[in-house]
Amino acid sequence: MFITFEGVDGSGKSTQAELLRDALTADGREVVLTREPGGTEIGERVRELVLNGPAMTPWAEAGLFASARAELVETVIKPALARGAIVISDRYVDSSLAYQGIARGVGVEHVLELNLHAVQGLMPDRTVLLLVEPELAAQRAVLEDRLEREGAAFHQRVAAAYRELADLYPARIVVFDGARESDELAREIHERIRRDL
Repeated sequence: MFITFEGVDGSGKSTQAELLRDALTADGREVVLTREPGGTEIGERVRELVLNGPAMTPWAEAGLFASARAELVETVIKPALARGAIVISDRYVDSSLAYQGIARGVGVEHVLELNLHAVQGLMPDRTVLLLVEPELAAQRAVLEDRLEREGAAFHQRVAAAYRELADLYPARIVVFDGARESDELAREIHERIRRDL
């Protein structure tokens, strides 16, 4: 099973991805946890460029994320799924749809087409979307990278974009309240995913 976690910076997705990995591992499952961009040598270099590099155009940003994603799918995700592991990714295609496709105005259809080629059509079985108000996310987030330092208006657009994606893909995206207490939220996510396994 391929599970992704999505949400604005400060939504708690990284913490919840780790907690789900721990819970599924305790269930006796093999779990591979990765992140985007990252998870491979190329992905980590792209991560450094897009998060800490110079300003870039939305299409350049989208292309860099897609190239890192292509490497991750080919070298990490597909081999893990082939041997029967559960793969959890902290961000995936939906991040590009939200950030570049909607918030930066490139267009969901264009960014999706680019990414479907890059990932060879591999989409998650389930996407856990953690929704939090942008004000709470901003309080939680550590403003360390170029995207996190974008203004409040941009982060409002990203938050709205994720809600739009949840409406577009209701069969795949499961929405949770990211403002809830972490352990309680983790239990609910674990129970939901166990029903899918």
